[in-house]
Amino acid sequence: MSDSLNASEAPRSGPAEPVSPHLPGVSVRHSRAKGEPRFPDGPRADPAGSHFERRIRSFQPRRSRVTAGQADALQRLWPKWGLDIDGQQVIDPAELFGNDAPVVLEIGFGMGEATAQMAAGDPGTNILAVDVHTPGQGNLLNLAEQNALSNVRVANGDAIILLREMLRPDSLDGLRVYFPDPWPKKRHHKRRLIQPEFLTLAATRLKPGAVVHCATDWEPYAEQMLEVLSAHPDFENTQADGGFAPRPGFRPLTRFEGQGLDKGHVVNDLLFRRVPSRNP
Repeated sequence: MSDSLNASEAPRSGPAEPVSPHLPGVSVRHSRAKGEPRFPDGPRADPAGSHFERRIRSFQPRRSRVTAGQADALQRLWPKWGLDIDGQQVIDPAELFGNDAPVVLEIGFGMGEATAQMAAGDPGTNILAVDVHTPGQGNLLNLAEQNALSNVRVANGDAIILLREMLRPDSLDGLRVYFPDPWPKKRHHKRRLIQPEFLTLAATRLKPGAVVHCATDWEPYAEQMLEVLSAHPDFENTQADGGFAPRPGFRPLTRFEGQGLDKGHVVNDLLFRRVPSRNP
């Protein structure tokens, strides 16, 4: 889950002493003038700005501490492997990755460990990983560099704007949404990502045959996902019985998932295939 996407945490206020970037594992909290970017060469705080409507969002950005290693990766690697979702450009995946390999979009990658493992296990597939959690972005960039993962790009911002404004039709070979915020309170269900409107948008960007892979440890949300995906005309269940799928071997057991299992949660995977358009 991008538990990082969704857990709200107020930023600490007040000045902080600069921390040497050469001390690994030490949190970085520099004093900044008002309006000064957190990472001048890294991801922007609000890349889309006021260009688009302020709709109900499925994520809650949070500000949290960034280690020296993560800060260093953001400064050095963002210009090379990072992408701000500003909605002002259309992406050419071949140009972004430097090859014509299949591209899978992952929405919400947390700290990036599972993303890095999947990229290492399938070097012939490019992963465009989206999140708004700065420490996770830095951590994934670090992992990509340490493991020579040239098939990972890190996108910062709202995945809806990315899909709607910056990706061409039929440009994606897959979509992964692992452990999104379940928004368990009934009044917050409208914030859940997997909704008919989202699937309709995603379908326009997915090639026929592309697979949407969702996973959650919140059973009521899993049931809703199954219901919404099963009812959508652009998708079909890969499971003959119309139910949940076994966890595929390529999806690593994440730290967050392990915590859920320790609490007795049941993890459900859903694998649905994009069907060809029925319109003539």
